[in-house]
Amino acid sequence: MYFSVIVPVYNRPQEIKDLLSSLEGQEFRDFEVIVVEDGSKISSEEIVKEFTSSLAISYYFIENIGQGFARNYGMEKAKGQYFVLFDSDCIIPSQYLRILHAAIADRNLDAHGGPDGADVDFSPFQKAINYSMTSLLTTGGIRGKLKNPGSYQARGYNMGLSRKAFEVSKGFIDPNKAEDIELSLRLKKLGFKLELVEAAFVYHKRKNNWSSFFAQSFSFGRNRINVSRYHPEAVKFIHLLPAFFLLFCLGILLAAILGIQQYKLGLGLLGLWLAAILVHASVLNKSLIVGGLSIFTSFGQLCSYGAGLLFEYAIKSVKG
Repeated sequence: MYFSVIVPVYNRPQEIKDLLSSLEGQEFRDFEVIVVEDGSKISSEEIVKEFTSSLAISYYFIENIGQGFARNYGMEKAKGQYFVLFDSDCIIPSQYLRILHAAIADRNLDAHGGPDGADVDFSPFQKAINYSMTSLLTTGGIRGKLKNPGSYQARGYNMGLSRKAFEVSKGFIDPNKAEDIELSLRLKKLGFKLELVEAAFVYHKRKNNWSSFFAQSFSFGRNRINVSRYHPEAVKFIHLLPAFFLLFCLGILLAAILGIQQYKLGLGLLGLWLAAILVHASVLNKSLIVGGLSIFTSFGQLCSYGAGLLFEYAIKSVKG
């Protein structure tokens, strides 16, 4: 057995069905699938049973311990040489495992991370979320596209590591607070080779609504600071930009309230950025609707992420 695909799931049976359906069509066939039900109240067991004839699949139910530790549980049960980790809301292109297998051999990889994107049949809102999280105009395009693949920090929705890397590192040490980034940094410090495999992408079919997306972005900001408790170098200048963006927007508002005329310059710069997003997202997605939604998802994501950064940094400072 070469690959063991590990998928934690929590109250999302339909998502796991879509993911498993995509795994049925993999061109590379030497793999097993391990589904770890992380204390769900809505079981996926019956869904998993539907795939026992087409996939080498195992199902485990455990008490809720968080996605990082659920992944550890799955890797402990795995039989493969290399563990591939997906979130339950991902759809896997048919060439994924074939591409990854070749990359591991050609580049002598011990671990990897891959990008995510939106498929053509995703809703306009899902495409707008994808744009705000991956665009050069929002996150700098660092989520899955880097000149130096060795500097990539893998994300749990699409990453993997060898059996040896897992046995040495012991896997995730946090259940759900940027545990993937922490493991990425720790694996590199342990001497393992982790790189971005850009061609090994997944379609990320997020089920967010407006409030859950902004709440998630807030958590992502907090989590980045949380990782710095283990790895102080985890927070770089580019990660702080959303906090500066939020302060810039608040500065515009404060200047307008106080009657300071320079607020017009700031408002003009903000307007130019939003207009660029409208045009860019509309062209990329061939949809003015997606472009319009991307204005709000991009603005809200950066503000929420920035607020999370500042909030967690304040807590860290108070605790010393």
